[in-house]
Parts: sequence; C-alpha cells; structure tokens
Amino acid sequence: MGFMTNQKTAHIVSHTHWDREWYLPYEKHHVRLVQLVDALLDKLDSSTAFRSFYLDGQTIILEDYLQVRPENKERLERHIRDGRILIGPWYILQDAFLTSGEANVRNMQIGHQDALKYGEPSKIGYFPDTFGLVGQTPQLMLQSGIKNAFFGRGVKPTGFNNTVSDGGYESSFSELIWEGPDGSRILGILFANWYSNGNEVPVDEAAAREFWDRKLADAEKYASTGELLFMNGCDHQPLQLDLPEAIATAQALYPEVEFIHSNFPDYLDALNAELEQGERELSSVTGELRSQRTDGWGTLVNTASARVYLKQMNQKGQTLLEKVAEPLASIAGLAGKDYPHHLFTYAWKTLMQNHPHDSICGCSVDEVHREMVTRFDKSRHVAESIIEDSARFIAESVDTSIFGGSAEDAQAVPFVAMNTTGWSRTGTVSIELDAARLYLREGYGLEETARRMREFDISGRVLLDDSGKALAFTMEDLGLEFGYDLPDDKFRQPFMCRRVKLTFEAEDVPALGLRAYAWAAQQGAAPAESSLFNGEHVLENPAIRVEIGGDGSFSLQHKVTGAVYRDLGIYENTGDIGNEYMYRQPDGGIPLTTKGLKAAITVLEDTPYRASVEIKHAWEIPASADAALKKEQLALVYYPERKAQRSSDTVTLELRTVLSLERGGKGVHIESAINNAAKDHRVRMLFPTDIQTSVHYADSMFEIAKRDNEPAAEWQNPSNTQHQQAFVDVSGTEAGMTVANLGLNEYEVLRDGRNTIAVTLLRSVGELGDWGWFPTPEAQCLGEHTAQLMLIPHAGDGVASGAYAGAYQFQAPWTVFQTGVHTGTLASGYTPLAWKGAEAAFSSMKMNEITGDLLLRWYNMSGSQTQLDVQPGLPHEYLYKTGILEERTSPLPDSRDARQLLELGPCEIVTVGIHLQP
Repeated sequence: MGFMTNQKTAHIVSHTHWDREWYLPYEKHHVRLVQLVDALLDKLDSSTAFRSFYLDGQTIILEDYLQVRPENKERLERHIRDGRILIGPWYILQDAFLTSGEANVRNMQIGHQDALKYGEPSKIGYFPDTFGLVGQTPQLMLQSGIKNAFFGRGVKPTGFNNTVSDGGYESSFSELIWEGPDGSRILGILFANWYSNGNEVPVDEAAAREFWDRKLADAEKYASTGELLFMNGCDHQPLQLDLPEAIATAQALYPEVEFIHSNFPDYLDALNAELEQGERELSSVTGELRSQRTDGWGTLVNTASARVYLKQMNQKGQTLLEKVAEPLASIAGLAGKDYPHHLFTYAWKTLMQNHPHDSICGCSVDEVHREMVTRFDKSRHVAESIIEDSARFIAESVDTSIFGGSAEDAQAVPFVAMNTTGWSRTGTVSIELDAARLYLREGYGLEETARRMREFDISGRVLLDDSGKALAFTMEDLGLEFGYDLPDDKFRQPFMCRRVKLTFEAEDVPALGLRAYAWAAQQGAAPAESSLFNGEHVLENPAIRVEIGGDGSFSLQHKVTGAVYRDLGIYENTGDIGNEYMYRQPDGGIPLTTKGLKAAITVLEDTPYRASVEIKHAWEIPASADAALKKEQLALVYYPERKAQRSSDTVTLELRTVLSLERGGKGVHIESAINNAAKDHRVRMLFPTDIQTSVHYADSMFEIAKRDNEPAAEWQNPSNTQHQQAFVDVSGTEAGMTVANLGLNEYEVLRDGRNTIAVTLLRSVGELGDWGWFPTPEAQCLGEHTAQLMLIPHAGDGVASGAYAGAYQFQAPWTVFQTGVHTGTLASGYTPLAWKGAEAAFSSMKMNEITGDLLLRWYNMSGSQTQLDVQPGLPHEYLYKTGILEERTSPLPDSRDARQLLELGPCEIVTVGIHLQP
C-alpha cells in the first residue's frame, strides 16, 4: 500500500478530455461538445451540489462552443468567474515532441490571454494524454507561474516498496518530483490509473461498493498520501449528471473516507499540505519522459512518421511564423510600421488547431487530416502576407542610392536579402526580378504592352554587392509574365513584365539583418568562372569532399578532421503491419536497400557557388502486405502479435535524389523525391557514422537531448525509433555527424556496429489503430513525396563547431525582396542588435502586444554555465529578463548601456525584453 495514514480523502474531479478530432472528423465531435457544454451549464445553473468542472486545460473549447452558442457567453463567464468552470492555461492541448518550442510558448501565451477575458487561467500543467513529455517542461511551467504537471504517459509507476531502478523514469508513487535539465523542479502527478479512474461513479449501493472497493485499492497502491485523486471523465465523456448523488452513496458506504467533489487547486492544496509533513520521500524523475522503462510496444513514437507530409507542412508553417514573419515584422516595426498582432494571433491559432496529438501525430481518420491541410494553408497564407508586407516596408527603408550614381545605373534593379536567423549567414539565394514593368493603365493595349516587354534588353548586366563588387551569378530568362499590385489606397494595378531569375551566393549577411544588391547594366569583366566538381561525380569545397558511387551512395570527407564517412544516402525499405501509432516489421523480415542497385547519375548544376548531382533509382519492392493483414486488422489483433508478411507482388518505387554542395557550405544538402506506389511499408535513408559512442543527441524543445543508443533492459520492441525536431547528432571525441531535416521527425540510431543514423522519409499504413477498426487508406501516402536533409560533419562538438547553428539555419528560408533606387533610413548591413554566445541558440524575436517592447529569446544548448552578450543597436530605455509569458520586469543593472552581459545557467531558457524609447 502506498501510504500509512488513516485519513483518506477522495478528490473527485469532473472533466472531459476533448480530442477535437480523432476517430470522427472535427464537426461530428464539435456537435457532441456543444451538447456536453449545454448540459454542463444547465447543471451548474440548477445545482450547487455539482461544484465544478475542469474544461480540459484548453481555452479553444470556449471558442468552439461559442461559435455555435454565442447566446450562452454570459452564462459561461459567470461560472468561470465563480470558479465553477476552470479554464486554461493552454489554448490547445498539443503534442510535445512534434511542435516547436516557440509554438508551445505561443500556446501558453494565447491560452492565458484568452482565459483572462473570462477570469483567471488555472495554473495547472495539464498533459493528460500527451504522447511523452519533453525535458524542458518543468522550466517552461515555472516560467508560466505553474508549479505542477499532471500527465498520463512517460513514467512507469511501481507501487510502494517496489524496487526503483537508477534509470530515473520510474516512480514509487503517483506523486513525484520532476526535474528538468536546468534544475527546475515541479510536482508531477502521474495518472497511474489513467485520467478516467473515477469515471461513471455508480449511485446504486451494490454497484458503488464494487466500484469503490476496486478504485480505492487501485489509487492507494500508488498514492504517497491519503489525498486520492479520481478523474470523473474520459475521452469525449458526457457529463455525469448524478455525480452528487453518487458521492453521497459513497460517503454513506465508506464513512472513514471523505468524498468530495473537488478540483485541481483544492486537491493540490491538500496534497502539498500532506507532503510538507514529510512522511514519504517522493521519487525524482529527470529530463524527458518517453516511456523509456517499458517494453517499447506502447510508446506511440511512430506517430512521428505517420503522414509525414503533415509534419513537413507544420515545420514550414511554424518556421514562417516564428523564424521569418515575426523577426521581419519586428524589424519593420522598429522602422515605423505597425506590428500586426491581430494577424499573428489568428495565424498562430489556426496553426495550433493542428497541434493536438491526434491531429499533428497523423493518427486520425482521413477526413481529419484533409481538414488539417486546409488549416496549414490558411495559417501559411497569413504568414506569407505578413512576410511580404514587412519585407516590402523594410526594402523600401533601405538606402539603395549606392546603386544609382551614374547614367548606366538608370536600369539598376536593387533587391535586399534578409537573414532572419540568429547567426550570420552565407548561402545560395534565388530571386525572381522584374527587369521592366509596363502597367496596363498606361493604355498601350495588351499586344503592344506584351511586345515591349518581350523586346526589353536584359543583356550586359552584372550583379553587384553593396561594395560595388561584381558577383558570380546565373540568370534564367523567364520571359513575359503577368503580375499585379494591390495598393493600400487604390484599385488593383495589373501589369506585364520581363522577368528573370537570379541565383548567387549571398555572403556574410548579418544575423537578424540584411544586405542590399543590385542587378545593373555596368561595364567590366565578370568574375572568373570556377567549379566545385573535382572529377565526374566528385563535389568539393574547402571544407568537404563528396564522392558518389555507381549505386548512388556516397562518401563524405570532412577536411578539418580528416574523417571519412562511407555508404551514405542508401535507402532502406521494410514492411509495416502496424498502424498510425506504431511501426511493426513483419516477423523475419529482412530490410531491402539500394546498396548495389545501379543508379542513373546526372550533373544538374555546375556554377562557382553551387554544384548539384541528380541520382535516380527504379526500385522493385513488395506492393503491400499480404492478405493476412486485413484479416488481422478486422479481428482487432494487437499489432505486436500479428503474423502477416509482405506480398509477393511488386511495384516500382521511383527515387530521385539530388545532392548539392555550396561554395561556402559546411554541409551537404540532400533532396529526396519518392513516387510511392506501395502500401504497408517504410522508407528510410541511412547515414553510417562509424563513430564509437554509446549516446547520441537530438534536437528537442529548447534542448539538445542526450539519449542512449541502447534501450533499457525491459525494452522488447526490435525498433528503437525516437523523436527529433531540427536534427540528430552522433559525436565522438574527434569527429561527429549532424543530420538536419525539414519536418522529418523520426530517426533511429541503429545497433549495427556502425551507429548508423536512419531517418524516416515515408511510412505507409492503412489503419488508425487503438481501440477499434478505423481504415485510413490515405495514410498509405501514395504519390509524390519530397524530403530535405543536410549532413553537417564536425570535429566532435556540435555546439562549438557551429554544426547545430547550421542545422537551425537550415530550417529557415532566406527572404529576398525587390525594390527601387532610393534613399532610406536603413543601411545595407543593418541589424537591430548583435549578440555573442557560442552555447546560446537564438529562438525568437517579436513585439509584445501589451507593452510594445521588443522580446528576444535564446536557450543554452549546453549543460554548463555560459554567457550571452547582447548589444542592442537601437534606442532603448532599458533591458530586462523575463519568462515565457513575456511580462515586463525590473530593468537589468546597467541595461541602458550599449552592451548587456547575461549569465545563462545550464540549459536555461532566457527571454530578454528591450523597452524601447518612445
């Protein structure tokens, strides 16, 4: 038994766990939600005995309900103010590993903002069914004013007096101390008997006795005190209207137990009072909670590769908002443009509606994920509009008169390259320029307008940087094009133009800054031609040498260390008889690979700044699983126990791989296109490292997580796949390899003697899984799929070498915008601030809606103390350090100076506010 006290209190908390979409599409669940909240309001209006209800920790439920029942807003507000409906702190209950750190911060910020419109947000760290929890959760909770986390997955309860291992992922009790990598400690409440252990409490005495005999014993098995938590609700659970009567029955049957219709704040107060007496020492768990100490069959980790296209769309949407639109809008705001807070809130909310685990994890019915694609598009369209408006304003504010000093410059076409990452950047950039425009309002007629644009002379031009230096570039003549302007003060303005596409290397564009260029008619010699090819299929720059073999695999030599990595880029294919939640290779299955499969290899690009090679395969693989799989699915056979095999029929998997190396690049870019005609299978790309180490590192939320290559002793699943965000890294003392990705959230470090990094490109399955038979034919992901990766070798330290910074830069696109020749308030090379800190990773720059302050966020990638040197290049009153809710705090000492040196603790997330001069 988990405790010895004779005083017991049964805290019964009414709630519902509301998956907005899952085994039914959103609107069908929506209808049921309206029915539930209608019933809740009626019950609260009519009965004071039904004390309170927890609205699942997500304020979006209020939006969803009021969308249909706006007339009930005042009733909702009254019960929220009275503390009978508890709301927040989140906007939405999100998946932890598949959403970015900044998305989680916006989730908490918007959840608090929306809750404050009704009352006070509940300070409950609520993760009832999250598919594992990231290590930085304790720090994020404390920075939000929350000292607890309620969760159902990630830790294995053992029960009182059971032996707890040193692994850090088991707990004697359902109450525990959870410590983050920075040392933050919060109270963890594990739903050891799930978040439905007090569901459907009987009123009938005989049924109630049977119910409570079992439920009390289950709770006491894991509880550290006599404060026992019973969750009265479950997924989409209707309200238990007779709960007060059921509680009265229980009280009569068990007079030694106090039964109360409770809530989380009251439960926490009672629990903390008991824990302060110190009768039981709680177990501590540290860092990530990924169900490491289980058999590995129920982790749900392979949701990271279900419907990969959703993860890719999410990566793009998050990145455009947090790494492009917000920085650009901030720079434009500093230059005088209004910051569009309202548009950002709308775009973030629309994006976050795709972040619940059943949504972003790709583990719902097909209708759900079709609607997700529309939401991704809607959010992205808003982000792109903000980017375009901000970039135009910035470009028009840049002084480009340096390109207009002579008659020859009359036809100069300036443009501005903007780097919205946190590090100085060099790389290949492309822009489509209008060499000349003729507006239809000029009245020449369509035929004459088209003729003039076709005949416009685009010869004899050079590309100049801001020092007047001519740069190597390529030009593609796109010919006659149609376009239009949408002015703020007049009707749309259509035009025809002569359009060209320029590609070149932008060099040393400052972090969060810009650099101006111009395509101009100018006399003089063009830069000398050179090539990055050093042999037929050998790409080489000062840092890297890549040699491609006849089967399309390649070796990579890192010149700094001399390390050579071989057999890179081989494709692997296996059968998958699992479901959207979990991968399951058929028994005895042997992976197929492209090793030794002849490839067609063609040079695509040979310029001074970039070389690219195309590799094509036609690969025969099994068409699907055999007929046994459908029978096992219909019989609801648990997926680890299935016996289905792969079909003897085959189809052709068409693969197209493009390897690219840039002149100043520290890594090799890989584009992989798959035309998928097969079902029930998985495709991965393999990167053997041949580095001897027992651990590796993976990018997670505000953390570089250190993970063991070997799973725990109790792990039985042959697969040991894991989550990643921007990259995974295997490093030794003298060499390392970072594999960055765009929206490929699943990897595995193989136990093959070579520590091969395997990145999942595609996984095809035909059913949802879980509690029934829900066919999902669109989860087979037939058709074209494209993936992007970057291999970055280094000297063994991904932080110090800049490999991790390079992986983060890989996530964000350049922004390049055409402008005219004009004076401006911003000089080429402008950046609003400079910062230094080798261990610090830049995360965001944005404006705060309430204070108008500029907010910047970094986190310490290392487990050691470090310094962050911030040098604002803009007029300001003072700097201050705050948390993720971005509330203005007291000024830092000497923060009016041009330089501020901050101490960052190990793995600390730091937010710096800059209070600007009016």
